[in-house]
Amino acid sequence: MKTILVIDDEKPTLSMFRLLLKAMDYEVLLAGSGEEGIALFEQNKPDVVITDIKMPGMDGFEVIKAIREMDAGVPFIIITGHGDVSQTEEAALSDTVGFINKPLQRDALEEALEKAFAS
Repeated sequence: MKTILVIDDEKPTLSMFRLLLKAMDYEVLLAGSGEEGIALFEQNKPDVVITDIKMPGMDGFEVIKAIREMDAGVPFIIITGHGDVSQTEEAALSDTVGFINKPLQRDALEEALEKAFAS
């Protein structure tokens, strides 16, 4: 069974990901902060990481950088609010496999996960 780590500071978003991903037959790890996400990644080595960019404390860019230092090949999917990611930020995230806009839609999640597992 593939494992997916979701990092987001919004509990309703984490709950929605848990429901959808479990229904899609994935093992799900949830983290409410960047620091917690990094610790879970280090302990569990998930197959894919889904992270929000805009979070208090450690933001998604810092999370990606820290996890890339542990495992340069893990695929990342970015969660964004509408218009949250500027073109400059998008360029910095060019090695990610996809973006998922909030509110979460199952088809967008499935599409991003297909890309992640194909990479």
